[in-house]
Formats: sequence, structure tokens, C-alpha cells
Amino acid sequence: MATALRTILSILILSIYCSSFAQTGEIIGWIRDNESKEALSGASIALADGRNEHTDDLGRFRINTVATGKYEMVISYIGYRTTIVPVEVREKEKTEVLIDLFRANLDLREIRVNSRKQSALQTISAVDIMLRPVNTSQDVLRIVPGLFLAQHAGGGKAEQIFLRGFDIDHGTDIRLSVDGIPVNMVSHAHGQGYADLHFLIPETIEKLQFDKGPYQSDQGNQATAGFVAFKTRDFIRENLLKAEAGRFGLKRYYGQLKVIDKERGETRQQFYIASEYARNKGYFESPQDFHRFNVLGKYHLQQGNKRQLTILASAFDSKWFASGQIPDRAVQSGLISRFGAIDDTEGGNTSRINTSLQYQHRWNSGWISSDQIYYTRYHFNLFSNFTFFLNDPVDGDGINQRESRDLFGYNGSLVRQGQLAGKPSTTRIGYGFRADRVHDIELTKSVLRRKTDPIQRGDVRENDIFIYGEKDIRLGNRVQIKAGLRFDQLQFAYRNTLTNETNYRKQARATLNPSLRIQYTPSAGLRLYGNVGTGFHSNDTRVILDNLAREILPKVYAVDAGVELKPTRGLLIHAASWYLMSEQEFVYVGDEGIIEPGGRTQRMGLDLMIRYQMNNWLFADMDLNLTRARSLGVAKEEAYVPLAAAFTSSGGLSIKPEKGPTASLRYRWITSRPANEFNSVRTEGYFLLDAVLSYPWKKLEFNLSAENLLDADWREAQFDTESRLRNETTPVSEIHYTPGMSFFIKAGISLRF
Repeated sequence: MATALRTILSILILSIYCSSFAQTGEIIGWIRDNESKEALSGASIALADGRNEHTDDLGRFRINTVATGKYEMVISYIGYRTTIVPVEVREKEKTEVLIDLFRANLDLREIRVNSRKQSALQTISAVDIMLRPVNTSQDVLRIVPGLFLAQHAGGGKAEQIFLRGFDIDHGTDIRLSVDGIPVNMVSHAHGQGYADLHFLIPETIEKLQFDKGPYQSDQGNQATAGFVAFKTRDFIRENLLKAEAGRFGLKRYYGQLKVIDKERGETRQQFYIASEYARNKGYFESPQDFHRFNVLGKYHLQQGNKRQLTILASAFDSKWFASGQIPDRAVQSGLISRFGAIDDTEGGNTSRINTSLQYQHRWNSGWISSDQIYYTRYHFNLFSNFTFFLNDPVDGDGINQRESRDLFGYNGSLVRQGQLAGKPSTTRIGYGFRADRVHDIELTKSVLRRKTDPIQRGDVRENDIFIYGEKDIRLGNRVQIKAGLRFDQLQFAYRNTLTNETNYRKQARATLNPSLRIQYTPSAGLRLYGNVGTGFHSNDTRVILDNLAREILPKVYAVDAGVELKPTRGLLIHAASWYLMSEQEFVYVGDEGIIEPGGRTQRMGLDLMIRYQMNNWLFADMDLNLTRARSLGVAKEEAYVPLAAAFTSSGGLSIKPEKGPTASLRYRWITSRPANEFNSVRTEGYFLLDAVLSYPWKKLEFNLSAENLLDADWREAQFDTESRLRNETTPVSEIHYTPGMSFFIKAGISLRF
């Protein structure tokens, strides 16, 4: 009897399971731009049953085990009109849909915070790049909330970056990339991780991704405070010619042209060329004579949602003079004005050539493979004088830093959307390498741009071989877990040509960095998240080989906890608290050819980001960032981290109607900061206002932009430096600074055809 009962129950359960399985189907779709036919990665698909899916890297989505019946799918993507698509699911069948989205004005009311693919900060960046006017690539970099920049060498040198209590110098603790090509230069002549973005043409930027902290397994070296990944346009919508002119002798010309533009069935291809030339006298008493030339060629082939091919080549060249940093005492005494110079022979020239080939393919198994090879040829030549006559009272302390570099690498990945224990999941496996070959990296004493006595000179070889894996699992409609693990094997080699070394000294180290991200979305308007992970930045090869007993791959341990919510349809709020602890570091100071210990540090803070749509055409945004940065293992009174900003804020108002003129009024605010470990010397804070106005008329567009509307006297880059002037008998340690630009206005006209 018991056996018969068990048999009946088994048959009943099996029949219920089979019936349930039989009464389901699946939806497979492809979402693209209606005009360019470009696949839209990350578009959101919401079903009435509460499920929320997203398109993959090739614009495709798949929803499994959907009960039979008729549905309405709500398709949304930032910058496009939200579309409702009816669909009918039949038993055991695949329902396939092709959806074209139409571009529309930004509407915060359509944004959902329950996005499974994009992080909270990705949503913020997508909103900001549509709202904010862009004059330079540095303007786009400022989209990262809490990130501040400072230029102190005539406009041609990479900007100094500040983020999350880090004085990142020119890129030590933030990873920058453009179309998968790394921007940072490891073991650089001027400083570790030097990241010069001036080869990026602002009009070609389509979008950027960024995040704070070391939580992305695909980023790796130098992504400790965060990362920013730029992507240029695969397709341009129109040909464009632009001319701009402004105060201080600024002239800039830009053009973009479609050379090939074809569409046949699901195949779309385009090859375009974009180029800019800029020159600027500058606002200093000694002319900067700044010149920059950029050209970009990009070919993109898209064959439905099956495969994509992208070939890119770009060239960049820049040269300039600079007045450098000036001591406060020289201005106060009347020796020079705030726009004067002690040594106006600073400046330099730099060039860069990039090439890249990337191929993405969807296999029948469901995996998407991506393979990219890239090559960069780079030259750098910089003249500086930070201490004037401190070490050489006759000829001065001028130095020359230079290098030539070949950089080549490979990025590969495999991605598949599937299921794990019946739950939707995404698997990503990445692998690749980066190889730097630096020739004649040198530090030399110079007088009036003539090299004299060499201090450092040699050749660097540095390799990074990496592999990582990520698993993204969705537990129901509310909880999502993303776990990652990355392994890097780094190899360092240096040959000192000043001492006639014939063989390279070598060293190798490996590092393993895990990360875990958890999101909880109780409703469409609320998301909570927590991140934990470790990251690292490598030290200069010369530091590593001279200090073999010390830690050469210092780690950062990080925790983030935050919330993203929409209390009303037009209000988007993101708030986060965070903590970072950095291990002992030994930093190579390229300006002097010496090593300085950095020590252990801890940083903690609060971030608040607000985006508000007041009506159909008026938007407001504000970022507030509080940070506390301290050194560990030292006395409290000498534990301040120099140049770590305790409070920063930026924001503004943007007028962006569907048609007609657009305008923006923005502010930047940073408070006074410690300039040394004792907080006995402090920098000056500043508050700046900028504005932009754009007026379209038929095929023309007129632009007017103004910076420093209040004509504030502000200091852009500031350091506590010991120096000596020509007639001084003893050195003085005080604030040295680069004055910020006074009121500046620029006008431009564009022709679209």
C-alpha cells in the first residue's frame, strides 16, 4: 500500500512539474538605435511579473521560463524614449522581437534604480554626460563625483588628480582607459601611472563608465581610488565642422567626416575621421605658445547581434612653454605678479600614436567572446624647475625628464548569460597581458632647456599577465550578488645605462585580489548595496629593483555601503559611506630621482549625489563629498595626508529642452587642505562659476562659454615646497602655486551636414 501511494505521489508531482514546464516559453530580443542601427548594450526590459532583464554587450536579451500569455514589455534606456512592446509567449516556443529605440531628451522620470547590469554610479554617469557641456576631455573626467583636477605646467602636461582623499598625482591611484587602451603609463619618467588624456577628442566621446574603489575585477593595476573608462563613438550621426576662439589667444578647429557609411539588412558599417587643432597663448605673462593636434580614424562593422569589428587609429602631438609654480613670497614682495614666473623655460612636448583592433562574436553556445589587440607609441619630454636655485645657486635647478615607449597588449573575455541552481546568472572570464618597453627613460639637469649632467638613465621592461573571473547571480527579483577574483603576475626589469649595465636586473611578483558586491532592491525606487574588495597599484620598476626586501605591490582594502533611491519621479539620490586602507608604499620621485616612503594610510568619507528634474527642460545636480585622510603608525599631530581634500562640492543648473537653446551654470568648490603632515601649512580653497550657452539654428549651432565668471583670484595647483630664489642666502619652505585662470570667454560656431 505504501509503495503504491509513493508511486501515485511521484507521478502526480512529475505531472505537475511537466505541466508547469510545458506551459512556459521564452522571449529573445535585440534592441538597437533606430537611426544608426547600433546595438544598445545595457537597455532595460521590464515584464509585468516583476522581472527586469538587460541587453548584453551585443544588444541581445533573453528571458527564460515565462508563463504562456500576452505581456507588455517596458523598454527603457537613458537618452531614448521609453517604449512599450506587446509580446505573446506560446508554449515551448521562442518569441523573437526586434526593437528600435528612438532618441529623446533626457527624462529622469523614466530612470529605474533597479537596474541589474548598471551600478548606481553608472546611472549617474549616463545622466551627467547628457547634461553637462563638454569643452575638453578633462571636463568629462570631472563627471566623476568628488574628482578635482589641477594643471600646473602650461596645459600640455597631464593634470593632477584628487579623489577620495588621494593626491593621485597624475594617475597613480586611478585607472584611465579609452576604448580599452590603457592611458596610464607605469614606470614613467615623471611619475608612476602618468595619465595624459589630451589625445582624447571631446566631441568623439560617446559614454564613460566609472566607479570608486577597487571593486571591478576587469580593471586591475592602479584602480584603487577608482577607474574611468571612456568609449568613443562607433557611429557619428552627421558630418561636422567647428571653429572656436577665445580670450588669451585661444583658437581651436574641429572636424568630423563620414568616409564610409553603409547599411544592408542587419549589417551596418561606418568609417569616420575626426581631427582637432588648438593653439593658445595662455593667461600668463610669458606666452605658453601651446599647440595640440589630434586625429582619430575609426571603422566599425556590426552584423546584427552576432558580431562586431572595430579598428581604431589615432595620433596626437603637443608642445608648450610654462611658467611653472611660483613661491608665494615672490608675489607678496612684488618681485613678480601672480601671473609671472621665476623660470619661464619650463614646458615640453609629447606625442602618442594608438592602434587597436577588437572583434566580438556571439557563439551558438551562448558565449560572447571579445578579443582586442592594441599598440601605442609614446614620446615624452618635459622641462621643470620646482626649487629654482636651492641646489645650484648659479645655473638653477632645472631638470629634463624624457622617455620613448612602446606599449602593446591584449584584452580577452568570455561572457555568458545563463542559470545557476535555477537562478539567472552571468559569467565573465577575462584574460590578457600588457607589455611596456621604455627606452632611454632619463632624468637630467638642464639649463635653459639645454641638458647638462645626467642623474638617471636606463631602459625599463615591465609586463603584466592577468586573468580574472566574475559571477553575477540574481536571487529572485530583489537580491543580486557579484563576486570576482583577479590574479596578476607582474615582471619588472631595468638596465642602468649610466653605469653601463649590459644585463637587466629583474624581479617578479604576483597578487590576488577578490571583490564582492551585493545589491538589494526592495522596490523600483530603492536600491541598497555593499561592496568589499582589495586592489593594488604597482610601484615604479626602479623602486622595486632598489628595494627588493620591501613591499612592491601595495594593496588597498576597501568597503563601500550605499543607497540609491527615487523618492519622487524626477529626483534621483545616491549616498555612500566608504573606507580605504592603503598598505606601505615606496614612491619614486621622478623630479629628484630618489625614493620616498609613503607609509600606511586610512581614508574614510561620505558621498552624496543628487540629480533633480524640475520640469521637462530644467535639471539640477549637486555632489557633496566629505573625507578624512590620516597616516597610520605616526603621532596624531603629524598624521595629516598632504593635499587630501576634506570637503569638495560641485553642481549646477542645466536647461535642456527638446528643441531650442541649451544652457548650463555650474560651480566647483574645494575647501582649504593640509599642505604638509603637520597641518602647519595649508592650501587656499576656491569657489568657481562657469557657464555655457548653445543656440542651434538650422544646420548651424552657436556656442558661448565662460569660465570663472566671478573673476576670482584662485590657486589651481598648490604644494608646500622648499626653494631658494637667486638673491636669497637661505632656503624657504612655503606654498608654491600655479595661479588659476582669470575670467575667460570663448565663442564657437558649428556646421552640421
